[in-house]
Amino acid sequence: MRDVPSLDITPYCVDSIMNNVSFYAPFYETAISEYDADLYVKTKIDVVRKNLLLRYLPAMFRPRGNVRKYILETYSDLHYTAPDIYDQRVKAITGTTPRLKGASANILRYFNINVYSPALLKEKLISPINKEAKKYYKYKLERVDRGVGGHLEFTIRFIPKSKSYQLVRGYLIVSDKVWSIRELEFFGRSEYLSATCYIRLGEVGNSDEFLPLDYHIDATLRFMWNKVVGTYDAVMKYDDIEIKKTKDIIPPQKKNKYDLTQLYTFQFKDTTKVEKKEDDFSEYRMLPLTKDEEVLYDEFEADKDTTMKVVDTKKKKSAAFWGEVGDFLISDYTLDLYDVGTVKFSPLLNPFLLSYSGSDGFTYKHKIKYSRVFSNDRLLRVRPTIGYNFKRKEFYWKAYSDFMYWPKKRVGFQLNVGNGNRIYSSEVLEDLKNETDTIQFEKYELNYFKNLYVDFMNTWEVVNGLNIDFGLSANKRTSAAKGVLDSINLGEKFSGRYVSVAPRIRLAWTPGQYYYMNGDRKVNLYSKYPTFVLDWERSIKGFLGATGAHERIELDIQYKIPLTMMRTLYTRLGGGMFTNQEQLYFVDFVYFAKNNLPAGWNDDIGGAFQILDRRWYNASQWYIRGNMVYEAPFLLLPHLRKYTRSVINERIYVNALVMNQLQPYIEVGYGIGTHVFDFGVFVSNSNWKNFKMGAKITFELFNR
Repeated sequence: MRDVPSLDITPYCVDSIMNNVSFYAPFYETAISEYDADLYVKTKIDVVRKNLLLRYLPAMFRPRGNVRKYILETYSDLHYTAPDIYDQRVKAITGTTPRLKGASANILRYFNINVYSPALLKEKLISPINKEAKKYYKYKLERVDRGVGGHLEFTIRFIPKSKSYQLVRGYLIVSDKVWSIRELEFFGRSEYLSATCYIRLGEVGNSDEFLPLDYHIDATLRFMWNKVVGTYDAVMKYDDIEIKKTKDIIPPQKKNKYDLTQLYTFQFKDTTKVEKKEDDFSEYRMLPLTKDEEVLYDEFEADKDTTMKVVDTKKKKSAAFWGEVGDFLISDYTLDLYDVGTVKFSPLLNPFLLSYSGSDGFTYKHKIKYSRVFSNDRLLRVRPTIGYNFKRKEFYWKAYSDFMYWPKKRVGFQLNVGNGNRIYSSEVLEDLKNETDTIQFEKYELNYFKNLYVDFMNTWEVVNGLNIDFGLSANKRTSAAKGVLDSINLGEKFSGRYVSVAPRIRLAWTPGQYYYMNGDRKVNLYSKYPTFVLDWERSIKGFLGATGAHERIELDIQYKIPLTMMRTLYTRLGGGMFTNQEQLYFVDFVYFAKNNLPAGWNDDIGGAFQILDRRWYNASQWYIRGNMVYEAPFLLLPHLRKYTRSVINERIYVNALVMNQLQPYIEVGYGIGTHVFDFGVFVSNSNWKNFKMGAKITFELFNR
């Protein structure tokens, strides 16, 4: 903030100034259509306090012995394409951190801020210039100055009305008449970081008027008694800026308005390989080194020389090996295998991959992702997931893989294998149907079957947004334990082993599907409309060894509706039935099932029934279901202020189900989301009589 004497502020009204800023912000947000820039970032890191848990942080390096202070410098090509597409390519890097890693990859988002956007950091923070921001901020005019070109410049401080991770505090400097921003400084929190970010923008009338020229960021990372302080200084040098003309603010309609390839073009240009520069990085350095920074490099070089002379080679290799093992166990790990592909592991020993619910107890899951790009942009992906339920002492696993061999048309195959839920057979359904009220499962000794399933599907996007998938769905079920039903005689039909092989067709339609072309590969992005899925299969006795027959048909509709001010409405509607009921079969729906390895909408709680007994999923030949989640940063908790500032989102859940014996079943819940966990509490009602209450918590730190 400027130190020279200011003009009299009395004649000016801060509300009027902010109204002008909010009015012009949407125009300035999209004023730049494209630019190329050189980005230089100098990072200084001070490890104030550390313990073993510091290794859980993604992109965090392992500090060297007692060394606390580090420096890292990067030089990047940055390309921007409206509306909000940034592509940053690091061309050269040097520093004293092990493996040239920084404190946190999340800090890079601060260099991609459009100060005129209604939200900062990719929808994480509500901007003080948002047109609805007066609900959450107070404003104070602190000074008026005469700026370059004679414009008056207003310094306005903004203060949150309540403590929340979605709100920031700081100041901005605005030029009158044009109402564009010269400086912005704000303090905010994002996940485990707290940061003060200062941005200086170009002067009025220049081509870079709406763009940042330099940054200064002071960030503090606090995590489980660890503390790391980082200082980031960045300079932007623009090579080419394309400013939209007034008539271009609304772009002309293209022949295919859903093809956004032109906006993503830069992402596929060849770029220079990252160079690890040490002695000759000066050609990239856009800010001079201070004496203290030069000392850090000198100490680093001296430490390297000493280490090479003193450390025994055998011990050094052993320490390196166990260091790699430690990294693999407690942090995200990515292996780039030359000509083989990329494998990414989630940490094996990470307590934040646990989840808990009253009905299912504790569950732990682990994910692995493998991908490889072949010639002509053909893509292979394999995603195994494993989990264990401690209450039931059951191990779950599944592996999904897909290979796009004609990527331009999204033609390929999908293979999905795993062990499904343990369920009982259709022999029980007639007796369950005769229950006069809600089923009392406890009076039955249900005979459960283990399951091994294999789904092989060929997928083809016939036209944009319309997929036709066809293939086979196979299940092999074997009795989990020998048992009989107290009130039901299975007779000779029960053999302890059941095989089904079903031809399967799935239609999925997303109207208005936006996409871009990554070389020869079509990549779908989003749609403003819902996705409709129709799934049908029919098992034929004797076909490929099938021991019985069944027919299943299901409809599933999901719709994500973005609202204003970081609010989102998620909806799901569906139904299904088994139509062939003459032979023994298993009621095992695809879109209505207890998911042991869940993946919800914006958490692992929404879109599913949380306190419904898992035995209900197999108790009826048909179902109709609906789910809704309303997510917003401010609902009930702002009034509690200091106790709830860590809450990122609040959620309202409504789930409804109609089937045999449940007409209806309703769940209503309230939940919160933080950067450490998601928590929801639910109340359910069955047939307007039976009330239950339950809760679920999932720890998903760094796994969103």
